[in-house]
Amino acid sequence: MSRLVVVSNRIAIPNKSKSSAGGLAVGIMDALKNTSGLWFGWSGEISEISGEEEEELDIVEKDGITYATVPLNQNDYDLYYCQFSNAVIWPAFHYRIDLVDFQREAWEGYCRVNDLLARQLQPLIKPDDILWIHDYHLLPFAAALRKIGVMNRIGFFLHIPFPTPEVFNALPTHKELLEMMCEYDLLGFQTETDRNAFVENLDQLTPLEDVAPNTHRAFGHTFKTEVYPISIAPDSIKQMAEGPLPPKIDMMKRELSNAKNIISCERLDYTKGLPERFLAFEALLEHYPQHRGKVRYSQIAPTSRGDVQAYQDLRHQLEMEVGRINGKYGSLNSTPLYYLNQHFDRRLLMKIFRLTDVGLVTPLRDGMNLVAKEYIAAQDPEDPGVLVLSRFTGAANEMTGALIVNPYDRDEVAAALDQALTMGREERISRYNEMMKILRENDIAHWGETYLKDLRALPERGSEKSSTAKAATP
Repeated sequence: MSRLVVVSNRIAIPNKSKSSAGGLAVGIMDALKNTSGLWFGWSGEISEISGEEEEELDIVEKDGITYATVPLNQNDYDLYYCQFSNAVIWPAFHYRIDLVDFQREAWEGYCRVNDLLARQLQPLIKPDDILWIHDYHLLPFAAALRKIGVMNRIGFFLHIPFPTPEVFNALPTHKELLEMMCEYDLLGFQTETDRNAFVENLDQLTPLEDVAPNTHRAFGHTFKTEVYPISIAPDSIKQMAEGPLPPKIDMMKRELSNAKNIISCERLDYTKGLPERFLAFEALLEHYPQHRGKVRYSQIAPTSRGDVQAYQDLRHQLEMEVGRINGKYGSLNSTPLYYLNQHFDRRLLMKIFRLTDVGLVTPLRDGMNLVAKEYIAAQDPEDPGVLVLSRFTGAANEMTGALIVNPYDRDEVAAALDQALTMGREERISRYNEMMKILRENDIAHWGETYLKDLRALPERGSEKSSTAKAATP
C-alpha cells in the first residue's frame, strides 16, 4: 500500500502538549500507522528568522509514524494564520461577512506560507505517496505543490462549511481560491449542502463539465467532489465516560441530585451561538416557570483567539448576560446559569456529559460538531440524556434522534429544552439507540477508510508517475 502523507495546519506529536490537532488526530492516526506514514505541518512555534531565510524541519519518529514540523516567523504567522485564515476565511465560510477583514497583504502572506510549506514538504515526498491535506488554512496547498512538480494524488478535506455564492463571491480573491482548489484530485466536504455550494460557485464562475457522477472538469483540471461526514470513536468515548467519578464530580452529582442539568461545551467563538443560547435558556425560565430553581445550565467555553477583538467583545457580552440572567432568576440557594471560561480535560468532560440530562448544542453554523456526537456516545444506555441540536450543523443530518432546532428562534429552543427535561425514559432510550447505531456504523475509522479508498482509486495526474516530484526544483 502506498504511503500516506497527511498535512494539516497543526499536528499532534505524541508527548508534546503544545502540538494538538484535536479530533483530527483520532481520525488519521491508524491510517498513518498502517502505511508508516508522514504527518507534516506547522509546529505551533514562532521563530526569530525573517525575510527569505527558512527554518529547518524538525523530524520525529514515533510508533511507526514520522512527524515533520516547521515553525513560522512572526510576520508569516500574523498574515497567514491570524489575518487571512481566521479573519477572512473563518468568518466568511461561517456566513459572517460582517466580520471579514480583508487585506491584500494578508492574502499574499497566506499564499506565501502555503508555498513555503510546500517547498519544505517536497523533498520528503516519495513517488507513490498519496497526500491528504486538511482544512481552510491550506486551500492553495495543492496548487503550491503542483507548481514545483508534485503530481502525486492529492486529496483535501474541509472541516468547516463551504458558503453559497452569495457569500463566497464577497471575498475579493474568490476566483483565485476556487481555481487553486481545483488542483486537488479529491475534495471532501462534511455535507451535501457544502459540496453543492462548492460546485455552484464553480458553475457561476467558469465553464464546468461533469465528466462522471461527482467528477468535474474546470480550469483545465479534472477532480472529484464527495461527502464524508467526520465522526468519533463511540466506544472509546463510552469507555472514558464510564467508571468511578473524581471526588469533585461525585460531590457535584450528590449536590445536584434533585436538579436537572443542561450542559454545553465548545470553545469561545462567535459561530457557536452562545448569546442566542443564553437568551433561549432565559426564555425557558420565563415561559416554563415550573423549571425555576430545578434546573442548572452549565456553559463551558474556553477562550479562543483571545487577541482578536470580536472574541473579546463576545466574552464581555456573555459575562454581562450571565450576571443579568442569574440576577433575574437566581436565589440564595439556586444559581441557574454557570459560565466557565476554562478548559476541561477531555476524559473528565465525557464523565460530565454522562451525568447531565440535556446536551445543548446550538451553533449558528458548524461544519459537523463532534461535541454532539460525543455527548450521545457518553450517555448511560439505561438512562440517557437528550440532545438538543442546531439544524445548521452537519451533525443534524445524521443525529436525527436529537431535538432539532433553529438556534435563532429562542422560543423554539426553549420549547425543545422543556421537552428534553420532561421526556420519559422509554423515549430517551429509543432516541439514544437510534443515534448510537448511526455512530457505530459511521465511526471515525469508517470516515478515514472511505476517504482514502476513494483517493487511491483515482488516476494519477499526467502520463508519468509522480517521480517528477523528486526532480522538481524547490
